[in-house]
Amino acid sequence: MQTRKLGNELDVYPVGLGCMGMSFAYGGQPEAEAIATLRHAVEIGVNFFDTAEVYGPYENEILVGKALKPVRDHVTIATKFGFKILEEGSGTERMAGVDSRPEHVKAVAEASLKRLDTEIIDLYYQHRVDPSVPIEDTVGAMAELVREGKVRALGLSEASAATIRRAHAVHPIAAVQSEYSLWSRDPEEEVFAVCRELGIGFVPYSPLGRGLLTATITKPDVLGADDWRRGLPRFQADAMAANAAVVAVLEKMAAEKDVAPAQLALAWVLHQGDFIVPIPGARKIRHLEQNTAAADIVLTPAEVASIGDALSPEKVMGKRYTEELLALVDG
Repeated sequence: MQTRKLGNELDVYPVGLGCMGMSFAYGGQPEAEAIATLRHAVEIGVNFFDTAEVYGPYENEILVGKALKPVRDHVTIATKFGFKILEEGSGTERMAGVDSRPEHVKAVAEASLKRLDTEIIDLYYQHRVDPSVPIEDTVGAMAELVREGKVRALGLSEASAATIRRAHAVHPIAAVQSEYSLWSRDPEEEVFAVCRELGIGFVPYSPLGRGLLTATITKPDVLGADDWRRGLPRFQADAMAANAAVVAVLEKMAAEKDVAPAQLALAWVLHQGDFIVPIPGARKIRHLEQNTAAADIVLTPAEVASIGDALSPEKVMGKRYTEELLALVDG
């Protein structure tokens, strides 16, 4: 089975599975269906699963832990900490800023271990950089979890190149997770170079543009009333209408290659470097199988360049996040 490395510690299938949408932000799904999808993922070779304490909150970690318990020794589970989570409210309403104080890091790690029903977290990310806490202090606390045998490897999410360097100087960082796709390429500017230099894996979340690059989401009303994406700039009716022509180009190029648009978009991401392991979400087994098969698609350098030029971010209307959420991204 083909694998890619995240740091020195983890070997995983080239395409992982982002589990957030199974119980958070995108409308969720019945538990039995989610468990069936997660277990089928393992059956077809996927061994890298991504969750976070804030997904639910908490519900997604419980789901992942329950589904993967029978195959725990054969999978790599990543989870994330770093938000203040209120006791009352629902969904994203319970997110109240960031908190990466060392004492908080240790407390929430213990809670995640219990929810995941596991003795060790394979990859533990700081979900968002906390500007009020030196990264050295946060990573120092994370490193103690490694020494205690509660965490195998460390990661950062949406961190700048400078922050990654400072963190890596305290303890090796195995993976950096950030949004990355044909439509969101900020990490190419500096983060990729640091990852290559330091031997850090890069894990793109939303590699399918939160579903837009599947060519199946054409209007906001396709999404459920409680779907969090309805509030994002790229999912407004005017932006979706303007971006339809760009998506049509992807559809045409995919048809010429005899693959699905989502597969071509993922193949492009995978061809950006062998240190890259995207984690597209999938709630349906047919989408899971389609995404996983993208690892076998071979593109020539000319095809990679052509696809990248045709769907470059400057041709896209709307930012990836609201201004409030962009403010949480380490600059």
